Amino acid sequence: MVTENQVREALDSVLDPELKKSITELEMVRNILISDGEVKFTLALTTLRCPMKEKIVKKAQEAIEKIPGVSRVEVALTAMSEEELHRLFPKHPLKGIEKTAHFIAVASGKGGVGKTTVALNLALALKNEGFKVGLLDADVYGPSIPVMMGLSEKPQSEAGMIVPLEKFGLKVMSFGFLLEESHPLIWRGPLVGKAVKQLLNDVMWGELDYLVVDLPPGTGDPSITVAQSIPTVSLVVVTTPQEVALADVKKAINMFKKMDISILGIVENMSYFKCAHSDEKIEIFGAGGGERLSQQMDIPLLGKIPIDLDLRRGEDEGRPGIIDSPDSETSIVFKEIARQLAASFSKPADAAGQSLRSDPK
Repeated sequence: MVTENQVREALDSVLDPELKKSITELEMVRNILISDGEVKFTLALTTLRCPMKEKIVKKAQEAIEKIPGVSRVEVALTAMSEEELHRLFPKHPLKGIEKTAHFIAVASGKGGVGKTTVALNLALALKNEGFKVGLLDADVYGPSIPVMMGLSEKPQSEAGMIVPLEKFGLKVMSFGFLLEESHPLIWRGPLVGKAVKQLLNDVMWGELDYLVVDLPPGTGDPSITVAQSIPTVSLVVVTTPQEVALADVKKAINMFKKMDISILGIVENMSYFKCAHSDEKIEIFGAGGGERLSQQMDIPLLGKIPIDLDLRRGEDEGRPGIIDSPDSETSIVFKEIARQLAASFSKPADAAGQSLRSDPK
């Protein structure tokens, strides 16, 4: 005859993939019922939106099925109460950014240079390299990630925690989720800082290798406030070859250097347009701007992104380029930039250029 002790001992071997503890140790196993070889029990998850719940259920079923005499296993799912979560985790282990290894913020000297496109596709490229990646759209002026990813639903809250949306393998949060469509966000620095800290610290980011943050454009109060809210952040700066964009991005680079923020490299967007009927590259916004900026500022040029009409159409329809056309010339460039970024974090801190941030001088 199968006993409750046998079931609990079998489930001792089943670990929560993110918490790295047994589901019995975490007090997730409830209401075990055994009848004629049939085992039923309730699995209390930290949240019913747990992305790993199917994996946990499968492991639990497999563990119990190994007990002699078990013919069937049935698992019901529920969520822990707020009291249970607080008792078990005074600070929830998946809440906030404490388990995020690296922070990459994508910045620009001005709007309209494709900063959000770069942030989104770099996040997806890093995910495709096998990393766990989150994407935070902190552009208070124009949060575009919801449209570019085809996300219209609002994040849910459970036990005082915000559950990020997930799509294309990314965990995603955006200021756009907090706003009504077409309504502007009219906040000054203190309110922006408070909101960003909430999106960093009150969201169930879980374990991430990278959190990619889309900063507000320019060198104004919001971009400074957001950058200062992110610990040990490193920057990727986006520009176009056009002289007016280069002048603005120099100001942004100098500002971030004064804040002691590490700059990983420059991405030149809209570098050229390739004619559909030939291999000719038409440099609409000029040529060599990214290289000159790289040399003048002593910062690596990570890559040059072409003007891609398919990329634009896909983002308008919620299909990012690296998902919609993974083998396109544009996607290949994004993948190479992502590999360079990942390699820079594998170097010692002094070689990779990582540094702690201080207040502006």
